[in-house]
Amino acid sequence: MKNNYAFSRSAETGVTQHNKRGTIVASAFKPSRLLRNRHLQTILPNIVYPGARPQLRRERLELPDGDFIDVDWTLGGNGPIVIVLHGLEGSIKSHYAARIMRRIRRLGWRGALLNFRGCSGQPNRLPIGYHSGFTQDLEYFTRLLKQREPATPLAAVGYSLGGSVLLKWLGESPNSHRLLTAVAISVPFDLTEASNTVEHGVSKIYKWSLLGRMRRSTTRKFKQVKAPFLLPKVHKLRSFRDFDNALTAPLHGFRDADDYYANCSSRQYLRNITVPTLVLHSSDDPLMTPASVPSESELSPAVTLELSHKGGHVGFVNGSLLRPNMWLAERISRHLIQTLPRA
Repeated sequence: MKNNYAFSRSAETGVTQHNKRGTIVASAFKPSRLLRNRHLQTILPNIVYPGARPQLRRERLELPDGDFIDVDWTLGGNGPIVIVLHGLEGSIKSHYAARIMRRIRRLGWRGALLNFRGCSGQPNRLPIGYHSGFTQDLEYFTRLLKQREPATPLAAVGYSLGGSVLLKWLGESPNSHRLLTAVAISVPFDLTEASNTVEHGVSKIYKWSLLGRMRRSTTRKFKQVKAPFLLPKVHKLRSFRDFDNALTAPLHGFRDADDYYANCSSRQYLRNITVPTLVLHSSDDPLMTPASVPSESELSPAVTLELSHKGGHVGFVNGSLLRPNMWLAERISRHLIQTLPRA
């Protein structure tokens, strides 16, 4: 789908143009000359610049279907709770997740990293796992938090696949009002487009890295969990589409990969979102093409898409190579500060 980007002035510095639907604004992010490459933007902050992992406590939640999820909480703090949703095969070991959890802690709030099933270091019990449209556990967790602390403000931050889950839930759940605000970063809005993009050029390096982790996780899991059907030879799955056709779709009740992509791409849910939501995205994201970015007419009035020309995938790092500045965590923090009450 062709997009006509009509950038208004920066959301941080100037006036925005609001349409009947949503709003696309130009990001204030500007990388230095040496950090303009989209692959550097993607690799450096997520692999090369780790930063310290915050101290955490882990809580295991038993789910109604007999499975479990693990939640990693920051220590101390009070007031608002910020739920963090990681990306594909992510966890607190993901640098972006550790980075925002440190920020949340410094603000005096509580961070709760919701590990998707099987991502906390131990395979989950059931054959099902997680995917880009698996919103049941976010629904359960937000309900649990509201039962525990009805008056506590809640927000959520989702990265990549976690952002896809967050946006889909916001657009489909009648209980999305449990959140005061949400932030989604580098979301694969169109799963078909994303699965095709990583089959070409340098972007294949991300496919092989992620697919290798997915295959290893699957192999470990089904050494402990009985499969509901005869599994394929996992090491022979050579693309996301192969993996989704052979495993994701049949395990989760979809006809095939196309059925899964059609039902779970978050793009179609954006117009139904009622919670104030900031979406941060770069048009040079190497895991997708600009064609996958929604137009303003696809966004609800509650959604602001802040689009940059540079930034890579979950990147947005400026400064210098030796003294990098993690702009993304700063931008998310500023939005949360503007929206949530201080502790």
